[in-house]
Amino acid sequence: MALGCNGFQKYSAVLVIVLACVLFAPCDARYRRSHRYGAQLESDVQEQWFIQRLDHFNGADTRVWKQRYFVNNTFYRSGGPVFLMIGGEGPANPAWMQYGTWLLYAQKLGALCLLLEHRFYGKSHPTEDLSTENLHFLSSRQALADLAHFRTAIAESQGLTNNKWVAFGGSYPGSLAAWFRLKYPQLVHASVATSAPVHATVNFPEYLEVVWRSLAAENPECPLLVKKASDTLVERLKDPKTYDNITNDFRLCSKPQIQSEIDSAYLLESLAGNFMDVVQYNEDNRAFEGAVGTNITIKVLCSVMLDSSLGEPYNRYAAVVRLMQSTFSQSCLNIQYKSYIQDMSNTSWSGPEAGGGRQWIYQTCTEFGFYQSTDSPNQPFSGFPLHYFLQQCADIYNLSTSLDYAIQQTNEEYGGYDIKSTRIVFPNGSIDPWHALGVTQDITSDLPAVFIKGTAHCANMYPARAEDLPQLSLARDHIFILLQKWLAE
Repeated sequence: MALGCNGFQKYSAVLVIVLACVLFAPCDARYRRSHRYGAQLESDVQEQWFIQRLDHFNGADTRVWKQRYFVNNTFYRSGGPVFLMIGGEGPANPAWMQYGTWLLYAQKLGALCLLLEHRFYGKSHPTEDLSTENLHFLSSRQALADLAHFRTAIAESQGLTNNKWVAFGGSYPGSLAAWFRLKYPQLVHASVATSAPVHATVNFPEYLEVVWRSLAAENPECPLLVKKASDTLVERLKDPKTYDNITNDFRLCSKPQIQSEIDSAYLLESLAGNFMDVVQYNEDNRAFEGAVGTNITIKVLCSVMLDSSLGEPYNRYAAVVRLMQSTFSQSCLNIQYKSYIQDMSNTSWSGPEAGGGRQWIYQTCTEFGFYQSTDSPNQPFSGFPLHYFLQQCADIYNLSTSLDYAIQQTNEEYGGYDIKSTRIVFPNGSIDPWHALGVTQDITSDLPAVFIKGTAHCANMYPARAEDLPQLSLARDHIFILLQKWLAE
């Protein structure tokens, strides 16, 4: 068992495992209304607090708040590196202070390990509520400035000014890890940016194109059957006489109320999300976090879709949804867009989407886009086009539905695919749909990519296990060799 620390003093810790990676740093992902979410359990890993500025870019604003972080100095040797794990669009999970590949690197290199929670997520509450006015202080730029100030202050107070700092993160935090090195090269020596979408884009139909390819890699018929099922459902939603059957088939909490294309889009995206989530996290090793449903893999989904005894593809699609509901103990599925908008518009820290939904969708509406639409013909779903996602920006935050300038700003700020920096490694998995917005080929010898065939989102970050693919084990080793080399520079 690894040890955490309190004020950099060692103490024993017995961790009560908490929830799934989708909600927790450091490998957060696209935020979905998903069966994976639930309440955070108690942990014996001790949380600590850091005084942070509310607005790093307005010297006249002196307001401050408390940001949560965790420490593990079990492996630290004097003069060793400092590993900083970056939090993302959910509560920081102290399980990562005891588990994960980065701790093996820390043990070998004598590193001190820190995990900093992202502003506006988890318990790190910079403002009294989540009003749109207050969410103006939620951005990747402010988060990077948080990291810079935290790194500077901790280094000064703990005598770590001359130590080499390495940033780690997966998914959006992976992007932050790369951008931290880019924007503050004097503060961070190297970064491991796993499954990092570095290119912002309003429309991201390539996500579902990768879902198609990942399903087809299991069986070429699988995505074709999913498409037939999805197309059938779209047709049936045009006839209100079918709604009672649809409600029963998919165990919906209420009969569909289809008054606009947006209403049907919400239903269709909610059902497609089962396949999207499974593909993104296929055969990962998140069990240590308390993740439920890791036994539901692409192989399982395709076995259901290929089972002709269940009836037509539509019936098999419904069987997949029922399987997921059973796995995650859901009695029914709420598919009412109005209810979703009501939940997302709740600005209280105790609101139903305060775990990350309201915050992350705001970031997509103001910085990233990343909307996984059905606008490509080369994917298996139908019915949730780009304008459905853009409408949410207006309905939830009263923001513009034109994000082109915001996306342009983000790519101008960070460089998109053409990032200009050094000592950043970009691991990605071929099954993970996010690799389409990541770096999958070396930019330079000092900006290498590690593209891992057959693995999904953030696979290299999770603890190793006997059934890991050989190429995954090699990728972990390669990243360690790079860290060794860079820390010697």
